Amino acid sequence: MYRTALRNVLAHKARLLMTALAVLLGTAFVAGTLVFTDTFGNAMRSQSAKSYTDIAVTVSDGAAVGKGYDHGNRTSGGPSLTEDTRKAIAALPGAAEARGVVSGFAGIADRKGALIGNGFSTTGTNYVPGADGTDPRYPLVDGRGPRTSGEVALDAKTAEKGDYKVGDTVRIAVNGPVMELKLTGTVTTNDPRVLSGGSLAAFDTATAQQLYLAPDRFAEIDVKAEPGTDDNALLAAVERTLPASDDLEARTGRELADEQDRMIEAGTKGMSTALLMFAAIALFVGIFIIANTFTMLVAQRTKELALLRAVGASRKQITFSVLAEAVLVGLTASIGGLVAGIGIAAGLQAVIGSLDTGMPTGPLVIAPSTVIASILVGTVVTVLAAWLPSLRASRIAPVAAMSSAEQPATQKSLLVRNVIGLLFAAAGVAALFGGAAAKEVNVVALGAGALMIGVFVLTPLLSRPVIALFAPVLRKLFGTPGKLARENAVRNPRRTAATASALTIGVTLITALTVVGASVNKAVDEATEVDLKADYAVAMENFSMLSPEVSGQIAKTAGVTMVSAVREVPVKAVADGDTTWLTAVDATTFDQLVDLRVTTGAADSLRQGKLLATTGYAERNDLTVGSTLDITYPDGSRGTLAVGGLVEQNTEVAGVIAPEQVVGAHAAAGSGLKKVLVKGADGATPELKQALRDATGGNPLISVKGEKDIKAENSQLVTALLNIMYGLLGMSVVVAVLGVINTMAMSVFERRREIGMLRAIGLDRRGISRMVRLESLMIALFGGVVGILLGIVTAWAGTRTLADSFKNMTLVVPPGKIAFFLAAAAVIGLLAALWPARRAARMDILGAIKSE
Repeated sequence: MYRTALRNVLAHKARLLMTALAVLLGTAFVAGTLVFTDTFGNAMRSQSAKSYTDIAVTVSDGAAVGKGYDHGNRTSGGPSLTEDTRKAIAALPGAAEARGVVSGFAGIADRKGALIGNGFSTTGTNYVPGADGTDPRYPLVDGRGPRTSGEVALDAKTAEKGDYKVGDTVRIAVNGPVMELKLTGTVTTNDPRVLSGGSLAAFDTATAQQLYLAPDRFAEIDVKAEPGTDDNALLAAVERTLPASDDLEARTGRELADEQDRMIEAGTKGMSTALLMFAAIALFVGIFIIANTFTMLVAQRTKELALLRAVGASRKQITFSVLAEAVLVGLTASIGGLVAGIGIAAGLQAVIGSLDTGMPTGPLVIAPSTVIASILVGTVVTVLAAWLPSLRASRIAPVAAMSSAEQPATQKSLLVRNVIGLLFAAAGVAALFGGAAAKEVNVVALGAGALMIGVFVLTPLLSRPVIALFAPVLRKLFGTPGKLARENAVRNPRRTAATASALTIGVTLITALTVVGASVNKAVDEATEVDLKADYAVAMENFSMLSPEVSGQIAKTAGVTMVSAVREVPVKAVADGDTTWLTAVDATTFDQLVDLRVTTGAADSLRQGKLLATTGYAERNDLTVGSTLDITYPDGSRGTLAVGGLVEQNTEVAGVIAPEQVVGAHAAAGSGLKKVLVKGADGATPELKQALRDATGGNPLISVKGEKDIKAENSQLVTALLNIMYGLLGMSVVVAVLGVINTMAMSVFERRREIGMLRAIGLDRRGISRMVRLESLMIALFGGVVGILLGIVTAWAGTRTLADSFKNMTLVVPPGKIAFFLAAAAVIGLLAALWPARRAARMDILGAIKSE
């Protein structure tokens, strides 16, 4: 039986080619993902390890790190890391050096004033020269390190992007006015934020402390050990030296390196999981192709299998014979997929290196687990997909089968299939509605999966009525070939359903993503139009805090008639200690810059010194008009605030709105602003926008955005996410195309006698070719229509779960894109039929008629 299985595989190489290719592509996706993420993670760990090679112990100030990055609160209530602390640590036995570190962000402008790099990776730090005048963390490329407040060093790539040379004047900003500094040198760094496209500005220590923390204060002290010193012993000595504080923490460099490795592993694992999900979709699509192929092969070999049964083969042997074929196909394709996946990973590495992204690269990591997983996944998927066809093969009756080339499905089997499909579909619909009502995304996801499975099971039942819709058009436009194509498509509904279902999966997911994206875009755009009355919002590009001085600078700008600074103040509830964020605003102007729709209570609550709470926040926290909040302010003082009114959800505020005049005095000194809302005398004009930029000193990190800017930014973000998803789903669509080609090619082979008879009675080659193409077109359109409907239903439920996150969320079905998806399905069907149609048209008439 195994020799028979091998002979059948070799005899049907061409018919199994598309199946093997589908498995190969899915396995290549899996292998490529695993190899690439392993390689990338290994390169990241190797690069990260360089940052800790000379660090034995690190002491960090949690308060300084937490507050220094947002440049808000620059002081802490307890002991901190000072120069005296650094000197005490440096004097410890076994300590060769103690380096004080300060860090934050610094936006570097190019010669046109635009920000170099992105706002989230603009790194600022202090340059700490050793005895030789250089900082070992930042090896010099050219020049020297900064020594005074008017000097700065940049990483070499940033200097190159800005066309800066040593001696040039560089414009740099943190969260306030732009500084013009002399470039004294360029450096290199292992900082992953910089290597991944960010920038580095290194100041002298005193300047960095003034910018990010406070004079004589560090966020971190890195200790280098003398040769032969035990790190743990040095750690113990350092801990004894530190002043008592909950914010100060000392750890060994090895601990930090291990923690960094764990973070890198978690990050690469998350990336790998996300990519493997799309690989799983491609393999799931491949299951339909594999099952369809083996079903057709079993049908074509009915007499052969019946003869085997007649000469003594048992049902079990027949089943094992078909499964052995599947193992051979799956194993061969999986090995090919593994090789292709390694090639894909190598190609990605080469692309990353050629693009000069700064991302780390290294030798390919091909772990044994990757080899085993790739081959095992491809083989198991192939065997599972061939299991049902193998069972059908084992049930072929020896005598009855010899008189028929193909056994039609029994009414009982179709009835059972339809009942199962209806149960799955009903459960899916119930879960979708239930999840949408409860706003539970996990329930919606389960419902969408169940509904999709139910529809797949029911597709043979659905194929006849849906394809029948095309019959009048086909008959009228294409005559006999159109009529024959329709009859061929519905002749074997199971085969049509399996072929169409492979395409349905991709169309469903793409449609659902598109509809959700369009719905989110519309909700955000409408909320921006309604909620924001201000002409412009001034904020930091990286969502950190603005300097408090910016509000005053903007208020003095010509053409500005109204300003409201928006500050987020963390307070703690006295009862349970939970942190609540108050949005502190100017009570006299805020309601004229933001549309606050009061549902209950007084509209002028802010002017009365009371709070406004959004209805959603009030519901979650059992607040009503008249409720009071007993809180502890950031400066440690306590207060009681009353809720004066409830307002509708608003994109400009979150949770609780408080008057700045009441809570601002209790915020820690120098706390930053989230944004500043501005109203102009003549509305939103280019002149006002430029004036606001000038008022903030042309800081490249400060953005000035109006309604159009906010809408465009949101649209670009959604479009970028959708394009990534489309690209990842592209593999499943390619596999689905292979399925259509495979089905049509095998169908042509199966019907060669029929095609020969059609040619003999007068249907020309063009008619035969048109018949095959139209059949493929109908199958593709059927899959596209079902996929679009499933996608819209799934998207509806998904948008309901987002109702709390997006104001006035409604379902938006973009007709242009939906029509494009349907047209794309039609094009796929036509292209997939080119080779089978050509093969059918060129078939020898007499040879085809004589064939069995």
